[in-house]
Amino acid sequence: MKTEGFLHDTDIVRTFYDADVEMEWNRLDKHPVEFELTKRFLRRYISDGARVLDVGGGPGRYSLWLAERGCRVTLADLSQANVEFGLAKAAELGLELRGLRADARDLSALAGQAFDHVLLMGPLYHLTDAEDRKKAVRSALALLAPGGMLAVSFISAFAGILYAMRDEPDAILNPDLMEHFAIAARDEPYSGMAFTQAYFARRQDILPFMDGFGLEKLHFLSAEGMLSPYEANLLIQPPEVLAAWIDYAEKLCERQDILSFAEHYLYIGRKPV
Repeated sequence: MKTEGFLHDTDIVRTFYDADVEMEWNRLDKHPVEFELTKRFLRRYISDGARVLDVGGGPGRYSLWLAERGCRVTLADLSQANVEFGLAKAAELGLELRGLRADARDLSALAGQAFDHVLLMGPLYHLTDAEDRKKAVRSALALLAPGGMLAVSFISAFAGILYAMRDEPDAILNPDLMEHFAIAARDEPYSGMAFTQAYFARRQDILPFMDGFGLEKLHFLSAEGMLSPYEANLLIQPPEVLAAWIDYAEKLCERQDILSFAEHYLYIGRKPV
């Protein structure tokens, strides 16, 4: 693996998430569009009571949402602090949740088990080597039952630009960030240090990558629809206004021209029977 100082990439990512679990827990409260749209698409396939593996699920926002619906959920994450936080929240809420610390590339601790659905909505954000990303998908598929759904998330190569426009507009004058802006302008993917060790994917690379795993593609969408640049304004509107915009975004989020607005891409596929 690559190194950064004396730390391997994996250690950098684990340390980042171990250091501030509540930041990741609260992230989806700050970005409810991503959370709501993702849940709506997952809900189309995950029935109450299903067996679900949430790989790289962080402190368990999606795991706990599924557990509330009676799903039998296993949360696997690189960060032990994330897993412990998720288990504590489940106990607090009276929900059943299994948890273990695991690297998405090696899920051998779960060998012999089968899950109706697998979520891989986080690990590919941090695997900067293409072969490692393939390992993570193959490890998830090895535990997915035939006919089951796999959901995979990617960070958009343009995500940093969208974030800067919305939240830190003066970043465009920061000389330390000029290379990130230049890479996005050249329409290139990015692998390296960002908020932590990260991989930012180009839209046009994702379907060819996922096509290599023999899945039936069900959906490929922007997890924010076209709302990401305007989310801050929408969050100060009355709840019914925000809800109406999310309803509208759901209708458009798979359109190719809308994908340019994505901070996160979501791919959903079905494993052949």
